[in-house]
Amino acid sequence: MFSIFNISIKNLIVYLLFLTTIEAHQYTNALINQDSPYLQQHAHNPVNWMPWGKKAFKKAKKEDKFIFLSIGYSTCHWCHVMEKESFEKVKSANILNKNYVAIKVDREEMPNIDKYYQNVYSLLNSRSGGWPLTIIMTPDKKVIFAGTYIPAHTLGNRRDLNDLLTFIAKEYKINKNKINQRADRITLAIKQYNKQNNKKSDISLKIIDKFITEVHHNYDEKYKGLGNALKFPQATTFDTLLDIYRITKNRLALRMSQETLTAMANGGIYDQIEGGFFRYSTDRYWIIPHFEKMLYTNAGLIELYAKMYSIQPKKLYKRVVVQSIKNMNDRFLYDGLYKGASDADSEGKEGKYFLLSYDKSKKALQDNGLKNTAEILRYFNIRKKGNFKENMTNPFVTQKKIPQNIEKAKKILKKVRSEVSYPFIDSKMLTSWNALMASALFEARSVDEKYPKEGVMVVDNILNKLERNGILYHELLPHSTLKVKAYLEDYSFLISALISANQYTQNNKYLKKADKLLYIALDKFYKNGTWYLSDDSFKSKATLEDGSYKSAMATMIENIYIISLLEGDSKLYKIGVENLQNISLQLKQYPSSFAEAMKVVMMDKKALIVIKGSKNRIKELKKIKKDIEYPFLYILQRNINRLEACSDKECFSYSKNYKTLEDNIRRYIKF
Repeated sequence: MFSIFNISIKNLIVYLLFLTTIEAHQYTNALINQDSPYLQQHAHNPVNWMPWGKKAFKKAKKEDKFIFLSIGYSTCHWCHVMEKESFEKVKSANILNKNYVAIKVDREEMPNIDKYYQNVYSLLNSRSGGWPLTIIMTPDKKVIFAGTYIPAHTLGNRRDLNDLLTFIAKEYKINKNKINQRADRITLAIKQYNKQNNKKSDISLKIIDKFITEVHHNYDEKYKGLGNALKFPQATTFDTLLDIYRITKNRLALRMSQETLTAMANGGIYDQIEGGFFRYSTDRYWIIPHFEKMLYTNAGLIELYAKMYSIQPKKLYKRVVVQSIKNMNDRFLYDGLYKGASDADSEGKEGKYFLLSYDKSKKALQDNGLKNTAEILRYFNIRKKGNFKENMTNPFVTQKKIPQNIEKAKKILKKVRSEVSYPFIDSKMLTSWNALMASALFEARSVDEKYPKEGVMVVDNILNKLERNGILYHELLPHSTLKVKAYLEDYSFLISALISANQYTQNNKYLKKADKLLYIALDKFYKNGTWYLSDDSFKSKATLEDGSYKSAMATMIENIYIISLLEGDSKLYKIGVENLQNISLQLKQYPSSFAEAMKVVMMDKKALIVIKGSKNRIKELKKIKKDIEYPFLYILQRNINRLEACSDKECFSYSKNYKTLEDNIRRYIKF
């Protein structure tokens, strides 16, 4: 007979914790053993969720059940909605458990799987997808359905989830051959869609004009930015426009960037109280955002605003950079690395933490002695009727004059906010997103010299904490071991950050590390002229399109060009040229879809330049770089008694006088 007196204190504690868990949660599924915060959120659903893997697929084949694949992430609002409406309901769970093998995937943990099925969704629905992504497959993993959020109740002609699940399960029993034929047709279409297209086309710098024309065609002249609602920041596109302006002085490229950055900085997509950007605007006017804050969104925008500030040093751009970095440091920084994202929801309501009421805000400002309370409320557009549900307001700015006591007012309003719990923060620290943030900190040197020093620390921490025994890993979770090996995006963005670290410190160790990782990446992910997102059995091809952040594939091609120049590596240069030829037709057909890849074209067709000099002349070289403001100019410390300038095609200037070198570079890059 069992007795608690026969076990150790340690085992007793474990046993009591087990009993507590059973008492607290009526249901527990296989996700309970996963590290991912997103999978943990679903570990107590009545749905018998399984993680992605052989065990789940084997079960589907053995039991001849459909696979229900749900992909999302922990700070995804509509993922929470679908969970509450369906996955927490016993009725839905019973349908799934009886007829399907249900698999949950964290898109941040497995971006290769997410990207593959997002492409499938786009193919089947002729539009881009999103999260949650809902995929239904036959037992042998052939897709028959792709959707996103599916409501629990019928909307118009759209089936609700339970109806859809029941219909497909019934059809499979009655018309198995018909279902399999549909699956085969979709599988064939996916193969054709994924078929390598390395058709080549001649590209000249005229493509820059086409890029600007296409961006302008999609430009909102009234409210700024690209498209209508939903309106995303699209930092990569505007970053490329600024590089184009630096090269060509094209006024339209600069104007669209200026107007959009100003509109976003004054809008509700920017957190006017604490700094930092939300993920996107739900309206055309930049006022009501989707309240998630993503590290990658802020990294891209910090880098963009810092670049804009280096071109036009306006206080607004500087303020956005300073406040956004502070917000990321305050909320996301943990032991030298950045966590991934914060949720849109607080205490079960969307945006609750960020929204302010007129009465409470007015009282707090008055109670703290601010005599210009009415002016401050007008400045933030905090009104009695509000601009959100229940007369709440998401602050935004419409006037140019900044009231006195504005910083004090922000602190007071932040305290008002703190009466509501801050949204959940996903604790995953991703190599790729941290590398993006490091690159942003290097660019923020234009605002303050302290930021690139922080960038170096982030790069060092990535290498120290996410690399073990020569293996780079994708994610680090507090109090967990490294498990998920790095993807293409991890290598791409880390190599890029290492190049920036080398440029800032002129320490050759960063360049050597970048070179080493680049050759590892080529071996892992580049097969027969094709880039893959991961080095495993799941073959998901990398794409050139920029998405929520810049294309990992395009960034890797940039890295190849830059390192081939800095290291004088002709083998790498040939691989870079080969890659540009492979993507040339795509680029020529619709360049605005491939903003990051446009930089590769400009590097190749214009000039990629390195200036060299001894340690005691680095300051002069940095002055040349700052004065010229050419985006593809790099510095290399070499033990030589003169200054040199070389492109990727030739060395064209030698001089002991840095002004002479600067004049020669200006002549070389002139159209």
